[in-house]
Amino acid sequence: MDETTSRPAPFPLRPEAALAPESGIVEVANYGRRRPGIIPLWVGEGDLPTPAVICEAATRSLAEGETFYTWQRGIPPLRQALARYHDRLYRRSFDEERFFVTIGGMHALQTAIRMVAGTGDEVAIPTPAWPNFAGAIAIAGARPVPVPMDFGQGGWSLDLDRLRQTVSARTRAIVVNSPANPTGWTASLETLRAILALARERGLWIIADEIYARFVHDPALSIDDRAPSFKDVMDEQDRILFVQTFSKNWAMTGWRIGWLEAPPSLGQVIENLIQYSTSGVPVFAQRAAVAALEQGEAFVARQIEAARRGRAIICGGLGATGKVDLPPPSGAFYAFFKVKGATDSRALALRLIDRANVGLAPGFAFGVEGGFLRLCFARKAEDLEEAVRRLAPVLEAGVPS
Repeated sequence: MDETTSRPAPFPLRPEAALAPESGIVEVANYGRRRPGIIPLWVGEGDLPTPAVICEAATRSLAEGETFYTWQRGIPPLRQALARYHDRLYRRSFDEERFFVTIGGMHALQTAIRMVAGTGDEVAIPTPAWPNFAGAIAIAGARPVPVPMDFGQGGWSLDLDRLRQTVSARTRAIVVNSPANPTGWTASLETLRAILALARERGLWIIADEIYARFVHDPALSIDDRAPSFKDVMDEQDRILFVQTFSKNWAMTGWRIGWLEAPPSLGQVIENLIQYSTSGVPVFAQRAAVAALEQGEAFVARQIEAARRGRAIICGGLGATGKVDLPPPSGAFYAFFKVKGATDSRALALRLIDRANVGLAPGFAFGVEGGFLRLCFARKAEDLEEAVRRLAPVLEAGVPS
């Protein structure tokens, strides 16, 4: 019997699930992750483990038997700690009822999208962008609409007229990630005001990803050692949902804990969505998060300093090859650069694994064509210096188009 006729028919699935895009980042990571000695700079995390004080809080919670169902919105001590953290960071008072604990930033994002967009709707995304934005929008049944950003000697910039032209009668929300993954673009207060004015005019939601707010490298953009925020320009009635995570600041990527910040009037809706998706976050992880907020500030400072050293190493080292276009990023902890003469970022990323034993994320995964690559520089200096030593001769030898 012919092999093709004996194969069972595909299972019938909803197109939102069947057509969910594969991750170009994961593909490259899977290709290289088992190679001895590889320097893995493909994903958005540093090389430091979670601080002991955070782990110990989780251990105590487990030892005390906190293994039962809990508050869907998050345990009160964590929501209170989140409010105090925001008080300190933004120097004004926050209501604990604005904060809802989620299974990582991804769960916060999915919850936000499900609240504001669905089948037949559109959501605008300045691009290049973290691919999970478009993926989460698509599996909710909505259509992600890229808003191409401009790339020049000064880095990446958002054309506000282009954003306005992208908004249609079907647009329900704009995703704004600042400081941005992968580009490091960081919106000024003027840009945030302009985006907010557009959202008010058109009745749109803003889904604000300010996860990298502590990682701002351009002094001209820094406000009290953080990036500009919609919190600096918004009114209480503005339609803004903030997605956040403990992953980056406190080296907790594997813990899968984050939060959604929203108007308190939406509390019951958010609680319902959490109930029907995860039924809440484990208490031991929430106790760890409280410790992070209350005792982790010195570690955050260490992370920021390491990222700034890494930025200098990578931008200086790769820039010296003359083979890349790499304006220093204003924020976050990624170098998103174009390799001159390269057109296929997937093939380029795989080639660099084979030739240099360094893992980078391909630009196509972020919605941009050409020879762009993303490198995470939130690692110790020795690793980054070695990565430059390995990458430089491969880049200088030239890459096939």
